Amino acid sequence: MTLPPILSNSPTLPQRPDRPDAPRPMFSALAIASSGMSAQRMRMEVVAQNLANAETTHTAQGGPYQRKVVNLEAILPQDGSAAAMGAANGANSTSSSTTIDPNGVKTTASNTTAAANAPTGQQANAPTGQQANQPAGQQSDVVGGVRVASVGEDKTQGALVYDPGHPDADKNGYVRMPNVNITDEMVDLMNARRLYEANATVFQVARTMLHKALDI
Repeated sequence: MTLPPILSNSPTLPQRPDRPDAPRPMFSALAIASSGMSAQRMRMEVVAQNLANAETTHTAQGGPYQRKVVNLEAILPQDGSAAAMGAANGANSTSSSTTIDPNGVKTTASNTTAAANAPTGQQANAPTGQQANQPAGQQSDVVGGVRVASVGEDKTQGALVYDPGHPDADKNGYVRMPNVNITDEMVDLMNARRLYEANATVFQVARTMLHKALDI
């Protein structure tokens, strides 16, 4: 199966006007799948580097090559209505009351109360079934994914090989080899490939659904 490339100059997904750091809700699946593909691509690049240096016994820092490991971390979903909720909490609600004195004169008094003083989640001055802290029709924009936190080194020692003629051999004729295990790297490569293909499938399905939505 040919892996779809991830282009660095690919167009960005449409953004929300109120949250330029997040894609629109209908494009969230594309953004999440794209982050997964980017993370697995980085894993494949690191595996390729490890395999390329499987016999490197001397580096610029001295000593044999140390196997690199990719550390991934989850991107926590964010609530897109947080700003709107904050604005709703800080907004003032106004109520009015009308009284009639003995002379028949009507007097109207208005009372303004800050919603911020109300307990969180209180449904005051809100339509039935609607929370006061969340505007009507406002839904949480759940956007998550994964990203590469860091690329570290495997600190385990490589094997000692007796080779007196090697330039990096010690006084006893032993050479410290890199801690790269070809079998382990191939397993990691296949795992990264399967996960890349899975995320690519999610991306393709989400794109097909968006095309179907345009036909409605």
